[in-house]
Order: sequence, then C-alpha cells, then structure tokens
Amino acid sequence: MKAQNYREMNPDELEDKLEELERHLFDLRSQAVTEKLENSRAVTNVRRDIARVKTILRERQ
Repeated sequence: MKAQNYREMNPDELEDKLEELERHLFDLRSQAVTEKLENSRAVTNVRRDIARVKTILRERQ
C-alpha cells in the first residue's frame, strides 16, 4: 500500500494495521522456514509496509 493511503488513516486504524502487518510477517516467516513460501519478495514488501506505518505514526507524535 502507498504511504498516502496510510496518511489518510487515523492513529487507531494505523495501530490496528501495524498489528495486522506484524502478524502477517510472522506467518510469512513461518512459511519461509517450512519452505512453503511461494513469493519470497512478500516478506520484503510487508517489512516496508511496517516501516511506512511506523514512520507515519512517529511523524504524528
């Protein structure tokens, strides 16, 4: 998702999205360990989304 879409969310929505992304990252990592991960690029994309959300939350403080 683009940073602009995250900027339109309120802080509570961003916190929820951050939790969702972190759970998704955990699932992707466990799939990678069991060699069931089809798209290895997905881990990188989720990590970048987490960084975007954290950056926007930090800017608003």
